[in-house]
This record gives sequence, C-alpha cells and structure tokens, in this order.
Amino acid sequence: MEDTGRRAIAGGSVFEERIGYARAVVDGDRVYVSGTTGFDYAAMTISDDVVEQAEQCLRNIEAALDEAGCTFADVVRVRYLLPAREDFEPCWPVLKRCFGEVRPAATMQVCGLADPRMRIEIEVDARRGSGGKPRDGGG
Repeated sequence: MEDTGRRAIAGGSVFEERIGYARAVVDGDRVYVSGTTGFDYAAMTISDDVVEQAEQCLRNIEAALDEAGCTFADVVRVRYLLPAREDFEPCWPVLKRCFGEVRPAATMQVCGLADPRMRIEIEVDARRGSGGKPRDGGG
C-alpha cells in the first residue's frame, strides 16, 4: 500500500460535525476508527438492547473499514467502552464473529459514555493489507 496521504472518512453521524471529528482517518497504511456507538446513523436511532447496539457498532465500523480499503481481518487493536461491566459478556458472541480469527489486541474499559442511551462503544485500529486476505478475492 503506497498511499502515504491522510484522509478523513465521514460516517454520517451528526456528532461528527457537532464535535469535530471523523468516523475514521486513513494515514498511509494505518486506519484509525473513532469510538463508534450503536446508533443507526441513517435514521439516528439506537436500540435499547446492548447486543443489538454491538451489532450496529460493528456494521458502522465495517462501513468505515470498507471505505478505507480494509476488512475486520486488518484490525490490529480494538477497544470496548461500556458503562456497565455486566453488559460486556452478552456481546461476546457478536464480537467473536468479527474478531475471533483475527485476534487483535483488545481492551475493555468501564466508563461513562456521551449519551445515556449508549451501552457500548467500540474503537479499532487497522493496518491495510495486514489481514492476509485479498479484498478482491484474488490469489
């Protein structure tokens, strides 16, 4: 990956404009995806269920990774932020579907989030092309 430029990727969240950040930043072969919540940014809705929020977080992250030229296989670091420790374990099967084979470095932190409806926030760092799986299906 020869691209050494820096570019921002918008995710469609109103928060990006209000706060002043990008859903993701591509810097050379590195991709930094901001903390991403379970909002469906197209509808600006969020489920009450933490597992559904985790699934939506991952859909939002996947869209940013795709625009950056990555997949979950390229993720090298993941951070999970949750207000309630007991909400983490119910999310494990969803998280394992994306990261079980990838096995990125990971941290879970219990902390407050920006909106009381948010029950999980996920942030990832990726390195384009590190997953060993060609994006175009070629060999």
